[in-house]
Amino acid sequence: MKIVVLNCGSSSIKYQLFEMPSQEVLAKGLVDKIGLKGSLIKHWRNDGVEVKLEGEILDHQAGIEYLLGILISEKYGSIKSLEEIQAVGHRVVHAGEKYNGSVYISNAVIDALEECIDLAPLHNPPNLKGIYSITKLLPEIPQVGVFDTAFHQTMPDYVYLYGIPYSLYEKHKIRRYGFHGSSHRYVSQRAAEILGRNIEDLKIITCHLGNGASVAAIKHGKSLDTSMGMTPIEGLMMGTRTGDLDIGAFIQIINKEEIDVPIANTLVNKHSGMLGVSGVSSDMRDVEKAAEQGNKRAQVTLEMYYYRIRKYIGAYAAAMGGVDVIIFTGGVGENDSTTRYLTTKDMEFMGLDFDKEKNEGLRGKEAILSKEGSRVTVMVVPTNEELVIAMDTHEIVMALPG
Repeated sequence: MKIVVLNCGSSSIKYQLFEMPSQEVLAKGLVDKIGLKGSLIKHWRNDGVEVKLEGEILDHQAGIEYLLGILISEKYGSIKSLEEIQAVGHRVVHAGEKYNGSVYISNAVIDALEECIDLAPLHNPPNLKGIYSITKLLPEIPQVGVFDTAFHQTMPDYVYLYGIPYSLYEKHKIRRYGFHGSSHRYVSQRAAEILGRNIEDLKIITCHLGNGASVAAIKHGKSLDTSMGMTPIEGLMMGTRTGDLDIGAFIQIINKEEIDVPIANTLVNKHSGMLGVSGVSSDMRDVEKAAEQGNKRAQVTLEMYYYRIRKYIGAYAAAMGGVDVIIFTGGVGENDSTTRYLTTKDMEFMGLDFDKEKNEGLRGKEAILSKEGSRVTVMVVPTNEELVIAMDTHEIVMALPG
């Protein structure tokens, strides 16, 4: 079964064409700068053929039309006709409390996702644009939604509720939802496979570290807690997001700077985090380089970054009554050996014996970074959210009647 996986952002579409159940990636690419000057498509085929095409791409439907055209083109395509596509899987950021797993996209599901736009105003609209476009372009093809929030729906109420009047939860569904669910789910399951262990016997802490970052406590295969909250702002300090911030301090900023809510929202989402503190960049590599050159703000930015990850690891070990496995994933987690070392340094009290030699220079590969005999296993597991979407899409479509 050939499945197209779409991840639609506000001005981009990431896509992959899978052959399932073999999990082979036949092609993948990026439609970038949709509706902007300099629109382009970067396309890669599994035999090494690559192409970059530039042209005007006004909206998501046009972008999807272009990528489908490339997939069937004689020169760059991987299939002969669109009839070979048997399903489309979509990454959808927010499903609120409506779904605790991936679902076949019906009209009722679309209605439910539209109701969740207020919960993810930056993410759900472009996700829905992808669904609308496929509905118009390939009306007979089944579609599946795979939600960032679904994996964390196993969190108990005493974890996901905030200390606000309960009526606000009942009225507006203000609570912790968590994100990066497909990533946390995939790497925890993959780690159990690598170790030859049953995930239901393990207490796992997963650290998804990229420009956006979150930590999850996964107890016996289910999400117990996660650092992101109702929105992706809460938790770790990220590339441009504040992470945990005293609400009183936020109110003080609004009052002192005399800014309105939209500007304040931009401040904590786009101008804070590593970029805001360092004044250098939101990119870990740039901040590390500046720190090495003696930039004091860059140095304290890195110390803040490492400290907050360590704090969440310690908190989640306490919440689960111990930890068996700590996993690093995401762009920083998979590729930055310094981050991995400094966030697990001095954790011998937890039974963690880190192997600096195994860690040094490791980039983007599955690996065990703790010494033999360490009570806590430290691992790098590259994430593969697209594969999770393809697997869930295949399973749901195969179970459809007829």
